[in-house]
Amino acid sequence: MKVPEIFGENVFNLQVMQDKLPKEVFKSLKETIDKGTPLDASIAGVVANAMKDWAVEKGATHYTHWFQPMTGITAEKHDSFISPTKDGKVIMDFSGKELVVGESDASSFPSGGVRATFEARGYTAWDPTSYAFIKDGTLCIPSTFFSYSGEVLDKKTPLLRSMRALNEQALRILRLFGNTSVKRVYPTVGAEQEYFLIDRKMYDARKDLVLSGRTLFGAKPPKGQELEDHYFGPIKLRVSAFMKELDEELWKLGIFSKTEHNEVAPSQHELAPIFTVTNLASDQNQLIMETMKKVASRHGLYCLLHEKPFKGVNGSGKHNNWSMSTDKGVNLLDPGSTPAENGQFMLFLMAVVKAVDEYQDLLRLTVTSAGNDHRLGANEAPPAIVSIYLGEELTEVIDALEHGVKYEGKTKQIMKLGVDTLPELPKDTTDRNRTSPFAFTGNKFEFRMLGSTFSIAGPNIIVNTIVADELRQFADELEKADDFNAALHDLVVRTIREHKRIIFNGNNYCAEWEKEAEKRGLLNLKNSAEALPRFADKKNIDLFARHKVFTEREVRSRMEIMLENYCKVVAIEGQTMIEMGRQDIYPAVNAYILELCKTIEHKTAVSQKLSCAAEREIVSRLSGDNEKMYAKAAEIEKLLAEAKAVADTSKQAKFFADRVLPVMEEMRAYADDMEGYTAKKYWPFPTYADILFSV
Repeated sequence: MKVPEIFGENVFNLQVMQDKLPKEVFKSLKETIDKGTPLDASIAGVVANAMKDWAVEKGATHYTHWFQPMTGITAEKHDSFISPTKDGKVIMDFSGKELVVGESDASSFPSGGVRATFEARGYTAWDPTSYAFIKDGTLCIPSTFFSYSGEVLDKKTPLLRSMRALNEQALRILRLFGNTSVKRVYPTVGAEQEYFLIDRKMYDARKDLVLSGRTLFGAKPPKGQELEDHYFGPIKLRVSAFMKELDEELWKLGIFSKTEHNEVAPSQHELAPIFTVTNLASDQNQLIMETMKKVASRHGLYCLLHEKPFKGVNGSGKHNNWSMSTDKGVNLLDPGSTPAENGQFMLFLMAVVKAVDEYQDLLRLTVTSAGNDHRLGANEAPPAIVSIYLGEELTEVIDALEHGVKYEGKTKQIMKLGVDTLPELPKDTTDRNRTSPFAFTGNKFEFRMLGSTFSIAGPNIIVNTIVADELRQFADELEKADDFNAALHDLVVRTIREHKRIIFNGNNYCAEWEKEAEKRGLLNLKNSAEALPRFADKKNIDLFARHKVFTEREVRSRMEIMLENYCKVVAIEGQTMIEMGRQDIYPAVNAYILELCKTIEHKTAVSQKLSCAAEREIVSRLSGDNEKMYAKAAEIEKLLAEAKAVADTSKQAKFFADRVLPVMEEMRAYADDMEGYTAKKYWPFPTYADILFSV
């Protein structure tokens, strides 16, 4: 296999466009892609015909507008290229109108009340900045999704809006430093994807995995990740074959699949791509998750993307490595060696620090879900408290700036931005911090709180927008300054003093940090029910309106969708537990109890001297646990009915978090205890040991 030859072979990329399109049409389309200029409608027909011809040559018979509704996954409606002719035959046809606009049923997707059932019309619109591609014999056209009345119903549109906002404000800052050559600033992302691979037969035998994506029951196995022997360990042959095919599929789709390795937990792995522009990274991560599941099935495996599929071992996250780059290829979070470069770096750095401090609530809620609530705060997942890690050396630089003293590092000089230089800071001057939610790692920030199932669009909408807003405030102030260097210095020092509380370089897991964070006034939104209602706070609505990312109605609709999703997920899990408890565990344990009772009866009949102490003890324990588990199932059933009657989704979410989930944990505890005392042939589904060590 020659990788350069297959890379991007299923993508209508710039090279294909240049080969297939007339020179002027290609030039016009490239202007739109590179500079964000409006699409020239007159070229749509030519592009559509070329795209169709290319797709048909590749074996495609259908096309679809591939979009990202608020379900967290992608959606597609397939139409064939066929068009009837007068002689009763067909030709392959694809018009400019079909390329640019499609129609979907907007009321059938989550809308948070924006669309009623009878208000069905919705539209998809081609996003020319993201390349079309072929998947399973269908031409997929990346698109946005919006309602008949204009409200945004997807994750891509606000992502593109947030990118535009960041570009506008970053350019203002660059102009202040005399940079007139840069025409565009892009946020860039590399999203590391964690996942579990388990045997498909094991998956099919677990109703909880099939219906909820995680195990609702399961006792801790004798061996988990204690020996630390899985992380970066030799990759098993079956997994290696999966990874090899996965790479090939992703490379054909033009996805820069770069790094793969075993993760910490048994059967857990990670894939990391190379950085790219955020909207492309978002599209590609959706394709990565879809392709993982598809390839896994060919190998008799199932790919679990849930944030916490197994209790007691590492959950799976998605590390969102975020930065900003110019169209000249300069990373704006790279420290420099000249006064201007260092002043510019420090200003962009302080914009991020200030943004994270002022919008902790938005960062927290954009990574919240029923699944991620189980993951955050343990086993190398960051806690619910948002903070920034800058590392020892950069923190010392900031301290020196704040206090106007000499920096006793690599160079010794007074810290005055724009007059003297900051010390040269190589990319890796300090350790990494795997417990930090938002860590600076040399020339980017690693946002580690995302759950593995997440679309990265949501969190990056927030990061782009809040940083754009801080850059706006900085530009407003500096554009009025008579002495730019002095104003820059004062602004950076003031920002450090006002927002340094968000910087924490220590162990985010320790109990002392939670107490310290409270003293600093940092938020600790422990679950979805606490975090999600903050979305519609006035300061947040004003932020999104200011940058035209969301309208107030769109903010409220998204909050409603996320709250509804949380409630529905927990309700599904609760109902699944009831079914598994009543239909599987309860009768299985009773069958084993019956066998033990027969054993006792038989041994006693043979001889009164034979001891039945072990059997009697197990019978007593299992009988007690089984009855208590059965009672908890009834309690959950009653609570689910009560929750259903709560009309307000915020209150309903809180009811699920405070009332339902604790009882579910109690029910699980009884079942998990019984697993350890029930003969394996009676236990109704595969155990953790079976699942985690079967591949």
